[in-house]
Amino acid sequence: MVTVLIIEDNKQNMYMLAYLLESCRYKIIKAYNGEEGLKLANENHPDIILMDIQLPDMDGYEICISLRKSGIPKNTTIIAVSSYVMDADKEKAIEVGVDAYIEKPINPDTFIEEMQDIYKVKNQN
Repeated sequence: MVTVLIIEDNKQNMYMLAYLLESCRYKIIKAYNGEEGLKLANENHPDIILMDIQLPDMDGYEICISLRKSGIPKNTTIIAVSSYVMDADKEKAIEVGVDAYIEKPINPDTFIEEMQDIYKVKNQN
């Protein structure tokens, strides 16, 4: 079973992501801030991390840098799920180790497929 860590401070967004993933039989771990997300990532080594960029305690860029420097497996797929849609934001995310970027608001009909495609590409290498 694929494990997904969701790092998201907005309860409605967390609910939607968790609902979509659980309905497709993913194992879900929830973190509502960056510090909790880092701790859970290092304890559980999820296959996929879905991460908001704008969080209350640290931004997604800082989290990604910390994750990539920590002991998580190199093939962990990190996906930024954010309303920051400027090209510079996407470029910065990729520079710090994010594998892909999915824009909010997400499309519930296509989100799982988008995430799975990113995961497959990451794990072919």
